[in-house]
Amino acid sequence: MNIENIPAWLEAFIGSDALILRVFGIIFLSLLLDFFQKRLVNRIQLGLARTATLWDDAAVEAMRKPLSYLIWLVGITWASQLLGLEVAGLLREVGIIVLVTWALIRFVRFVEQKILHEGEVKGKHIDRTTTDAVTQLLRISIIITATLVILQTLGFDISAVLAFGGIGGVAVGFASKDLLANFFGAIMIYLDRPFSIGDWIRSSDRQIEGTVERIGWRLTVIRTFDKRPLYIPNSVFTSISVENPSRMTHRRIYETIGVRYTDATSLPAIIDDVRQMLEQHPELDQQQTLMVNFNKFAESSLDFFVYTFTKTTNWQKYHVVKQDVLFKINDIIERHGAAVAFPTTTLDLPEAFTNKP
Repeated sequence: MNIENIPAWLEAFIGSDALILRVFGIIFLSLLLDFFQKRLVNRIQLGLARTATLWDDAAVEAMRKPLSYLIWLVGITWASQLLGLEVAGLLREVGIIVLVTWALIRFVRFVEQKILHEGEVKGKHIDRTTTDAVTQLLRISIIITATLVILQTLGFDISAVLAFGGIGGVAVGFASKDLLANFFGAIMIYLDRPFSIGDWIRSSDRQIEGTVERIGWRLTVIRTFDKRPLYIPNSVFTSISVENPSRMTHRRIYETIGVRYTDATSLPAIIDDVRQMLEQHPELDQQQTLMVNFNKFAESSLDFFVYTFTKTTNWQKYHVVKQDVLFKINDIIERHGAAVAFPTTTLDLPEAFTNKP
């Protein structure tokens, strides 16, 4: 039986004089269909949960709410037609398009979430920036297509709309050049990938430093280290240099230590022991440059520098390793009977002045 004939069938079954009963019958039928479809969807979801694919799970989850609204939309518009509302059919067609669009957008969102979740669980590297870009493009495409279909359903000439859009696009382009610059800036970020979502970035050209939270088509959101959000137009990144510490391979320890001038004879042995300690340290990468050398006669100290790289790039662990290295250097200096120098001033008085009664 054709679903378009349901109102006529109800009218023949219940009677032409019982309008309220016919409307009630449609609403009651909608209630029953919604009740049974929810149970059916739950059973289908339980069965699909045993499969390894994510597409079927995302499809069922995406259609759950729109399907319920679809049943009520069809029922209410049919009831409205019985009550003489002429635009009910048009509203039903537009509503179906909107619900299908909503279901597709939900499907894209659930697929994105499942891909990222499975990547975290299975330890796979998932490029969040690329995933975000693709899903945003899909959502925009779905919305634009749905808008054109709705306009056609309402009786507008789509070819005229597209032609007007092409002519008006030139004027809009001149009026919104900053918006277009930000859009193309986002495209360059997605193509060149100087940073991704979750990266720590900073720029010496601007006061920009923090963790990338979101890369939009107009703005990039960066969370600073004091937890404030920083909204940066994408066009800015086409004209500044950006440093991405998150992609460093090692972290460097570069410190200058000074000992007293009175400990000059112990300095060569101190330097040798410090170098040996660094070469045996388990948290330092021996494949990288490692240097310990005396390099300066300072005003109050004999300075030598330590130059080495840690294996870790984690900021917190790096400081733990650096602290351990510095403590061990201090222990070596004290073991040789020397001490770390601090600024001092020696006053040299003439002998005649000191022997004066």
